[in-house]
Amino acid sequence: MTRALILSLVIAANLAASDHLLKITPETVAWGYYWSAAKPVLTVKSGDTVTVECVSVGNPATLERAGLPADQVEADIRRLYAEVPKEKKGPGGHPLTGPIAIEGAVAGDVLEVRIKEIRLRSAYAFNSFGPGRGFLPDDFTQGKTRIIPLDREKMVGHFAPGIDVPLRPFFGSMGVAPPESAGKISSAPPGIHAGNMDNKELVAGTTLFIPVHAAGALFEVGDGHAGMGNGEVDITAMETSLTGVFQFILHKDMHLEWPRAETPTYYITMGINTDLTEAAKICVRETLNFLMTEKKMTREDAYQLASVAVDFDITQLVDGTKGVHGMIPKSIFVGSK
Repeated sequence: MTRALILSLVIAANLAASDHLLKITPETVAWGYYWSAAKPVLTVKSGDTVTVECVSVGNPATLERAGLPADQVEADIRRLYAEVPKEKKGPGGHPLTGPIAIEGAVAGDVLEVRIKEIRLRSAYAFNSFGPGRGFLPDDFTQGKTRIIPLDREKMVGHFAPGIDVPLRPFFGSMGVAPPESAGKISSAPPGIHAGNMDNKELVAGTTLFIPVHAAGALFEVGDGHAGMGNGEVDITAMETSLTGVFQFILHKDMHLEWPRAETPTYYITMGINTDLTEAAKICVRETLNFLMTEKKMTREDAYQLASVAVDFDITQLVDGTKGVHGMIPKSIFVGSK
């Protein structure tokens, strides 16, 4: 049996296990925004699983100028650029798939997003920055776009001769609609709605918890990354197209102010603010709240544990608001399930 046939059978089996398939089309793209008034392109029940196709943020003309052969630019990307009118784009630049409404979701609930699987859709990724952008906006007078071939068997990206970067695919942007009072917000900065968190820990097998702010929750996903360094300092990662499989669980008895996440080995808290210090303070306080609520610790004990056992890492520095995430190792809770 050939590798291609095996791959096709695996994909077919996964699609069969999914309750819904949401393709990326001009009708299912939310280009550059999260918005409580957006019309859902799919409505599901709590517990349903959805396979979602997403494209990268790459402009076909830019990719070709950087050396990508024209026949390697995905047809989905070309169609979006050709058919989605300018007035339906923005204020941000990410072509997100959605929104997906979850039946019964209302403000005050929490949406659990189980990331069951993430698949690479392309044989390449790219990294790009322009003058005046990134964490060092004054240091470069011209930008550069680099095409990075992806080896899906070895799971590495060939950055340059002698430099291979491990692939760890994740979605940079996963979020719900903000409160109605916020209006249509840019897809660029993350916030209480999650969104463009660029948290590289959210790979397949992890779970994201997002506070709901609008009817239906209105989940959107995109900004696929084959891998990224914490900080994402030049403003892009290894940008690529991905397909994700997500299960949505609605919680009526759980209440959060900020997104949280969980991996097989860590609990993850998050803080987001235009000021990096304030983002870190939010994350530390979220960590204390988690330890007090979930592990029944006093605030003083939680503060001490956070200092001796929790890593507070920079998520990203370049999306308008900065991100910090706290990595709480599950292994320290001896005897816990």
